[in-house]
Amino acid sequence: MTNRILFINPFKGEIFDQPIKAFIEKEKRSETEVKVVSLERGPEHLEYHYYEALTLVDTLRTIKQAERQGYDAAVIGYFYDPGLREAHEITTSMAVTAPAEASMHIATTLGHQFSIIVGREKWIPKMRENVVNYGFKEKLASFKSVGLGVHDFHKDEAETARRLKEAAKEAVEKDRAEVLILGCTIQFGFYKELQGYLGVPVIDAILAAFKYAEFLIELRKRFNWGHSKIYGYESPPEEEIRSWGLDAQYEEETT
Repeated sequence: MTNRILFINPFKGEIFDQPIKAFIEKEKRSETEVKVVSLERGPEHLEYHYYEALTLVDTLRTIKQAERQGYDAAVIGYFYDPGLREAHEITTSMAVTAPAEASMHIATTLGHQFSIIVGREKWIPKMRENVVNYGFKEKLASFKSVGLGVHDFHKDEAETARRLKEAAKEAVEKDRAEVLILGCTIQFGFYKELQGYLGVPVIDAILAAFKYAEFLIELRKRFNWGHSKIYGYESPPEEEIRSWGLDAQYEEETT
């Protein structure tokens, strides 16, 4: 049986769509089909809270459309996990996950403490909030910044690898991290080299989220285990959405 997963780059621009798809294709299960999309408007990265806020409506609309189109899972492909909680509210049969959630869950099964290697120090406060919200505060060894923005990682890959190795070595030797997480999806492609260099698990954020999505699909199809729809993830009433004309309003705004 085919499993369909939509990987969403929640920003404008297709520059990373094909490279990410090619990266995933090498590691996906044979029965999984993957499509990678980005948004049609908005900022080209989410390094600022304002940019992130601008993309939420379109990200959530894309997720709702994916469920209507029969996708089994969606991945919100940004390490801030923008809109993940809201996506759990508005989906009923489709699994949704994101890189930080997936990476931290995996990391905490592979070691006692993890460190997150980020691009810029600007990113750390929001990511720290997610560590706390996901319940992993006591498992966090450190954050390490390499001084690179989202669009910098693949400009000079040798320099990026050098900076990642330096930060990762310090995280392991000084901060006692047992597992490392690459805290940006656009750090894809570096995890194997770092693992070989340090001899500890290095979690690639894209692969973690994608494989976690495949796992969630299996849980849904085999055991009917999906996101709970009471209390925190209770869905908003459909009659309320219809009476307010919410879908129509936002469809008009984005066409």
